[in-house]
Amino acid sequence: MPKLRTIRVRATSKRYDVICGNGALGRAVAQVARVGSATGVFVLTSPKVWTSLGKTLNANLVRRLKAKVILFDDREHVKNLATVERVCRELVRAGADRQCTLVAVGGGVVGDVAGFVAASYLRGVRLVHIPTTLVAQVDSSIGGKTGVNLPEGKNLIGAFYQPDLVIVDPETLRTLPDRQFRSGIYEVIKYGVIGDAALFRYLERDLKMLRRRDPRALGFVIPRCIALKARITSADERESGPREILNFGHTVGHAVESVTSYRVFLHGEAVGWGMIAAAALGIPAADLRVAEAVQIIQLVRRVGPLPKLPEVSAKRIIAAMWLDKKTRGGRLRFVLPERIGSVKRGVEIQGALIEEVWNEFISSGGEAI
Repeated sequence: MPKLRTIRVRATSKRYDVICGNGALGRAVAQVARVGSATGVFVLTSPKVWTSLGKTLNANLVRRLKAKVILFDDREHVKNLATVERVCRELVRAGADRQCTLVAVGGGVVGDVAGFVAASYLRGVRLVHIPTTLVAQVDSSIGGKTGVNLPEGKNLIGAFYQPDLVIVDPETLRTLPDRQFRSGIYEVIKYGVIGDAALFRYLERDLKMLRRRDPRALGFVIPRCIALKARITSADERESGPREILNFGHTVGHAVESVTSYRVFLHGEAVGWGMIAAAALGIPAADLRVAEAVQIIQLVRRVGPLPKLPEVSAKRIIAAMWLDKKTRGGRLRFVLPERIGSVKRGVEIQGALIEEVWNEFISSGGEAI
């Protein structure tokens, strides 16, 4: 039986384990049972995930724990309060009480919605994450950020609510569509830029192995990203300081998602464009060397084709940024690389510079450097 790795998250409000490794899903029953005695277990997932993993979930979780399954749409543009309400009402009808355990099985949208439901339903119930996409495994399932979108912006309604357990099984990535898998690689690159130069060098050297989902590559990358996020979020649970570096690439990325109504870009793809923009802005605003900006941009581009940037005005993109939750006191704040492996947070940038970079991107097809 493969050995599993345990990574501890020591958040102020709750300490919990991330169990990581091939075969982890097969041991989920014992792990979920250790969370605590529950009056009911409810699996929250999407029709797509259930179609892909339903047999495995039935064998390893649903039947043995007598869990009830609640399905909801996991497309980004329906990650909203209406979906939260529908899931909560289904929990009421299913008899879920304060001693129940919710098990979120899916990607980032499933985790965000299920996490917000867990934080809100009866003022808080137990939560277990079983992430099934690369984005969710290395990033969104860890750290307690939950939330849903408004038409005005991404994740503007939510809560910090830590799970009781996270179970990460790379074998669930086998059936993930290639575009979804590539979307997760952009988040992996983010970790290399913000705090792990060795990871960045590994990706430069062995990106093809990761693209092929080589078990050794996944076994190196996934726990490394989890460990870095665990350290960052343990030190700053509610994003009042150092945790802000995790937003690298997200200021422009969220704006791009918003202006396209969450229907064009996968989240990681938008972050990919956001990292390219941040690298360009980092040259004048964070003293990033041009050569390192080029390294970042080239690695992002090597992952695969990104959807074309929306041909909207710079003013519209900037307006979307104003509505982002990272804005403080009416000022646009960015996380920008100062070198590979280190970033500056809270960098205030004038709209004129953003407008200049955006216009260059649009006119050059994203080839600003």
